[in-house]
Amino acid sequence: MPIRPADQIIHKAAWLYYTHGLRQDEVARELNISRASVAMYLRKARETGIVSISTSTQLFREDVLAREVEDAFGLDAVWIVPHAGASGDRAEVPLVAAGVFLDQVRRGDRIGIAWGHTVYDIADVMSYADLQDVTVVQLCGNLGAPYSYRPDQCTMEIARRLNAKGLNFYAPLVLTTEELAEQLRSEPVIREQLSGIAECNLALYSVGTIDEDSHVVKCGALTPAEMRALKGEGAAGVIAGQIIDAAGQQLDCSYNRRVISADLASIRAIPKRLMVAHEDAKLDPLRAALAGGLCSQLVTTAWIARQLLDRAGKNSVTMAD
Repeated sequence: MPIRPADQIIHKAAWLYYTHGLRQDEVARELNISRASVAMYLRKARETGIVSISTSTQLFREDVLAREVEDAFGLDAVWIVPHAGASGDRAEVPLVAAGVFLDQVRRGDRIGIAWGHTVYDIADVMSYADLQDVTVVQLCGNLGAPYSYRPDQCTMEIARRLNAKGLNFYAPLVLTTEELAEQLRSEPVIREQLSGIAECNLALYSVGTIDEDSHVVKCGALTPAEMRALKGEGAAGVIAGQIIDAAGQQLDCSYNRRVISADLASIRAIPKRLMVAHEDAKLDPLRAALAGGLCSQLVTTAWIARQLLDRAGKNSVTMAD
């Protein structure tokens, strides 16, 4: 297929940047355009498949640190991004995670997707694929209020990248009363969607924090005061919109009883549970998720990996004493 005239400058920018290794400012000078335009054209080149960026995920599995984390927490696979973290390049983690995720997908798979900025960042940098008979399903209810990384947006963007079928949850994430939530779960359509989660082959999610920056606070599902109260009751993290305790179990609280989401047993039944956690604040929520068996595969940073091992070591020493 011939290149349309409107696409020629995108191809030229991509060719100079990816093939000749020019910096964005050098590409801008070469094409006599602004640097902002170069960034936009490179993004379009990735989105439309003019260029395909793939990550050698094996490189991130060969790290000794990754093997140690696998052994310490009984995980099937761990990928460590060495230079991401407080002073490193956080943008590298979604790229690695996107490559890992695509490596896991097989024809005919049913994939469960949670939500939040981590999942959306992964979707945003994911290469396009044309997979057969793949279905991407939403793990929890949706948000009524505007929010940048809604569950339906994350689900449909990943489905679009895979050329897969996307199934959204046409129910709110959280209801006003426990009775309403129970009634909605009993509706045949919602009951069928919830029961089908355990049939997924692969899940992709992160674990949320329990502070005022938590996505369930920012989206309006909980107020900062309510989140502080839940923390006092033992809240340790958020999985698919649900609050978990330090043991990775669903916290016994009214909020969880009002949430429309896959139950944790269904999530644990998914064979490949790929978790991505790269913000330092997610260390303790990640420890809770690991304790609860909510993760079988992990993409994280070297700093978090070392902290996991250090704390596991301290715990084992304490128990021995």
